[in-house]
Amino acid sequence: MRFSRLFAPTIKEIPKDAVLKSHIYLLRAGFIHQIGSGIYNFLPLGHIVLNKIKTIIREEMNRAGANEITMGFLTPAALWEKSGRYAQYSELAIFKDRKGTEFVLGPTHEECVSEIAKNYIKSYKQLPINLYQVNLKFRDETRPRFGLLRAREFVMKDAYSFHATNECLNKEFINMYETYSRIFTRLGLNFRVVEADSGAIGGSGSKEFMALSECGEDTLVVCKSCEYSSNIEAAKRLPKTCDDVPPQTSNPYHKFPTPNVKTIDDLSKFFNVNTFYLIKAVVKKVLLEDSEDIAILFMRGKDKLESTKALNALKAIDTNVLDILEADNEFLEKYNLPSGSIGPIHIRNITKSRFIVFDSELKDGEDLICGANEHEHHYVGVNLSEFKDLFYYDLVEVQEGDKCVKCGGNLQYVKGIEVGHIFKLGTKYSTPLQANFLDSNGKPSPFIMGCYGIGATRLLSAILEQKSDELGCIWGNIAPFKIVIIISNIKNEQEVKKAEEIYNHCIESNIEVLLDDRDLRFGTKIKDFELIGFKYAIVVGKKLAENKIEIIKRDGLIKKEFNYNKIIQEIAEL
Repeated sequence: MRFSRLFAPTIKEIPKDAVLKSHIYLLRAGFIHQIGSGIYNFLPLGHIVLNKIKTIIREEMNRAGANEITMGFLTPAALWEKSGRYAQYSELAIFKDRKGTEFVLGPTHEECVSEIAKNYIKSYKQLPINLYQVNLKFRDETRPRFGLLRAREFVMKDAYSFHATNECLNKEFINMYETYSRIFTRLGLNFRVVEADSGAIGGSGSKEFMALSECGEDTLVVCKSCEYSSNIEAAKRLPKTCDDVPPQTSNPYHKFPTPNVKTIDDLSKFFNVNTFYLIKAVVKKVLLEDSEDIAILFMRGKDKLESTKALNALKAIDTNVLDILEADNEFLEKYNLPSGSIGPIHIRNITKSRFIVFDSELKDGEDLICGANEHEHHYVGVNLSEFKDLFYYDLVEVQEGDKCVKCGGNLQYVKGIEVGHIFKLGTKYSTPLQANFLDSNGKPSPFIMGCYGIGATRLLSAILEQKSDELGCIWGNIAPFKIVIIISNIKNEQEVKKAEEIYNHCIESNIEVLLDDRDLRFGTKIKDFELIGFKYAIVVGKKLAENKIEIIKRDGLIKKEFNYNKIIQEIAEL
């Protein structure tokens, strides 16, 4: 390809509303063009890089024994209603045809692929099978931002596996884990695999592949001493015990006036006890499909509620829970709850709520202090072991400095960009969609499923966030062209002749090469090389009179001079 024929519109100005360097460089270097909020066109350079990413994904998925298919962008809404996700998926975009029939613009394809399996896989003898696609997706993001990292329209690799047994699913889960690790390694990413919450996709277990980056929206909890890592939504810690804090003097159970005590810190000072012995109440408004309720979640004094864990706890009580919202003073007054003095004693009778949850680390807690559900009064000497039928669940947000559940080392926060996610779905979709096969006993059984996704387009941003420098893009092995040949002075016939010779050799050797034959200043060409991020530049310039050619490696801008007669050998080595 000659640069004079390449559509690569680079710009000097920083685009409006572009904050992250990946977003800035992708727009400035002419990889993408924004046409709407969260919607981007891929220009030639972006198309080339995206195709290279797709190629690596396809090679590794095929190597893993998966079958590529292409599913329709539109899925009948009736399938989503049947699976139960139609009313639950907040980012769903609906399309109606001229007959008024509703379709979903595919954000993910569990329903569609289940229909394929239902129609064509009849026997356990046809299992296992893994079907994948690399296709367009649409999610109606509330606030699209950060370029390709949070777009409404994007390209995703989604795969779905079907199994007769959980043991078979576990093997494929490991297979996909290893496959994803190879994909991200080939892309040159610094990544961690973390425990994760399954979110709207659902299922019994999931892991996220996170590209480490300070601009990442996800907070990861990692151990300084071992390989443990988790998204903060699913992170666990060693439970804190009374051995970790000064001992608490036992008190008989009774109610105590606590004037002007509003916060946990106030309560700690008032009784002169460590917050470990205090029960904190967090009140939430629970949204159900056709009503609302109140939830009271209890944890130790200094712990913080993790919202996703809280939502999962409430869904464990009632699967119809849609979301949880903050509860204001007006909402508390509706249930006669005094702010600052809410506690678990008689709370079910007071609120008539089903949603009363205790953090797991409170189980059988003794000598505790909690609100008395009476203005400026608290109970002391509370022993939870004396109460029956309490519902315990992991609710707390793991903090930096907490101890690792695996090795006891110190935990710390890092930021990451989610680039891949693998799930064990089980029968979450096959059961409601009646996607069955005949098992070894000839009886109908629902498919046991797995789901595996990679955000192909967001990988462009993730790679640039890790690799790019202050001058522009660095792509590594997926650079749009491996080599750009820069003619310093297009009016110098000798430079043009030698550059053409090198260019023709690269073409004949099937090397990805771009000849910068534009009639522009040398400085402009170098800046485009740095901004776009070709892997190497071969500069044919003034030193040609000394039979010298310069090669520049984009990553680190490492320069070397070579005798022109040896340039072919050097290109082969590169």
